[in-house]
Amino acid sequence: MHVCLNDCSRLQLSYSGGCLSLPLPHHLPPHAASPLLFLAPSARLVQFFQELRFCQTPSTLTSARTSAAPTKRSMALRDSLLVGLLLLFHTWGAWAQVEVNMEDKVEVNMEDKVEVPLGQTAQITCMFTSTEGIGDMMIQWFYVTRSGEKLTIYYQDSLVKKVDPGTPYADRISVNSTGATGDIVLTIRNVQLEDETEFICLVKSLTGGSSGEGRTKLLVFETPNQPTIEGVQTGISVNEDYPSMIGSCEVKRGYPRPNITWYRDNTPLRSVPDMVEVQSSITTESSGLYSVKSTLWMKVVKEDKDANFYCEATYFVPGGMSMTETSRINITVYYPSTAINIWVESPKGEIKEGDSIELHCNGNGNPQSSEFTIKHILDERVWDKNMLVLDNVTRRDSGVYECIFMDLDTIEELTRNTTVFVNYLDQATVRSEKNEVLQGGELTATCNAVASLPTETAWFKNEKEVAKGHSLTLQDVTFDTTGTYVCRVTVPNMEGMETSSTFHVYVLGPPEIMEDDFKEIESFESTVELNCHVRGLPVPQITWTTSDGTIIKTTDQTETEEGAESTVSVKVTSDMTVFCNASNEYGTDSVTFNIKAIKTETPNPAKKFKKEGNGVIIAVIIICILLLAILGSVLYFLYKKGKICGRSGKQDLTKEKSNKDNIVVEMKSDNTEEAILLGVNGEKQPPNDQ
Repeated sequence: MHVCLNDCSRLQLSYSGGCLSLPLPHHLPPHAASPLLFLAPSARLVQFFQELRFCQTPSTLTSARTSAAPTKRSMALRDSLLVGLLLLFHTWGAWAQVEVNMEDKVEVNMEDKVEVPLGQTAQITCMFTSTEGIGDMMIQWFYVTRSGEKLTIYYQDSLVKKVDPGTPYADRISVNSTGATGDIVLTIRNVQLEDETEFICLVKSLTGGSSGEGRTKLLVFETPNQPTIEGVQTGISVNEDYPSMIGSCEVKRGYPRPNITWYRDNTPLRSVPDMVEVQSSITTESSGLYSVKSTLWMKVVKEDKDANFYCEATYFVPGGMSMTETSRINITVYYPSTAINIWVESPKGEIKEGDSIELHCNGNGNPQSSEFTIKHILDERVWDKNMLVLDNVTRRDSGVYECIFMDLDTIEELTRNTTVFVNYLDQATVRSEKNEVLQGGELTATCNAVASLPTETAWFKNEKEVAKGHSLTLQDVTFDTTGTYVCRVTVPNMEGMETSSTFHVYVLGPPEIMEDDFKEIESFESTVELNCHVRGLPVPQITWTTSDGTIIKTTDQTETEEGAESTVSVKVTSDMTVFCNASNEYGTDSVTFNIKAIKTETPNPAKKFKKEGNGVIIAVIIICILLLAILGSVLYFLYKKGKICGRSGKQDLTKEKSNKDNIVVEMKSDNTEEAILLGVNGEKQPPNDQ
């Protein structure tokens, strides 16, 4: 008989009559050097041998198939073998058990730390490795108190899973597992600051007694509030002997403790003896959160007046660090003046006469001192002020102005000066050898104005430009040349600098009457006004005469810019001719007015009265005829009634009705004013019938 291993899963014993096959324990390592090492402790051998079956060799396989059950011989042989094997396995069992325990180890791996924000959920994973299933393991979770004591919060084995009720985690934890070689996860809900401690995972085999342990540190974080900064409100002097307070920064409610760093223009500030000092204070609130306040003290210099100071708060967050900056603040720095300056605040640019000048005198210190003096060097005028206003300046205000400052601390005098120049433009003057010239002649005039800046000159007549430049030349003059010329001088580079002067030109020549040479006027028995405009120099003398040489008296003539004007009134009774004569020392001129007396027909009053009389007579005749007709009709009516001439009314009416239907009386008038009575048929009746 010999022992063999069948595909590492069953133990097979062979002998001459057949073989025995035994199943191997599933938890034994397959790489053992000897099949005996697979033997389990005696407590489990019974189970193994219950699975024992008898196997035959190929030579006996045929007979086995034909028999319904094994023979008695075979049964006896099998029982004897079983007893022998049982004794053999029991003897070697103790040594085999030692070998198995040496191979069955438990390895536990955990993270060094787990980071979680305050109030969130933390998950701590315990990773283990073992050849046994989790059902053969005992698992325990512990936490370490502030005093270093290790307390159990969870227990688990193949039969029990229990959370310890007497710990702060009783209502906030849960444990999940994933398998034989998997993870065990401890979940902690609503993490508090007190939860920042070390957690221990213990995994132990229930059969072999081997165990493994891992530890993880739980870190809790709370982001602090936005940091605030506050600067000092008063000024700080550079002459202070010790550092002065610049401001304070504060960051509240953070965990772990935040840190504050001061900056000056992006440069971090560190404590320097007698120059920079940073003082910090830490407050722990009842909740366990930290508040940090930092105060900066510094010995300032002049350059700090433009510096920006701010704080940077750094704090821990899961996975690293974070940073938040405050707003920037400035401080007021007091320092003495080391230099002064004087300048013209207004007007900007060139100054001209009539302007108002504003002079400023200040130093580069802070605060500005009022102990300044302004002095005019030329005439030694002095003003004890740092701002001087000069109204309506003239060229006399030009010169050097000096600013003087006395430092009372060092008894040192500082001075600075500036030059003020007031531009000017004098009144323009026109010069000419003469202002009178004969017709056809030539005249020249010049215009000049003294100025401190370059000027331009233009000549105008009746607001229209006639020439440019300082000189005005008039050639081939006529009476139209006569008039007033304006010389205007301006400074192109300075608005508002302008002056002007006038020049009147007179043209000498014989009279020239402006009216037509011959003028006809129609009128009769009315007064006619005749006008005569004459230009010429000297002023012409104007006279009025008729064709027969009679001089017409008139009012005094009126002088005009170009000469003279005269008006005469003439009563027209017949055709006549009137002459306007003008003369001076250079000649004469005249104009003729031809007046025709034309009668206009007017209505005759007598005829008018006659026409009116004929109309009245005709109206009277018509009225009389109407009265006679009415009277005749009445008489005829009475006649027919028999009221007159002895005739009865009945006969008359009957007769009248039978003879005539109607009586029509018509009056007709013509130029002979005749009246005719017509019958019903329109026939003319003889006089006796009427």
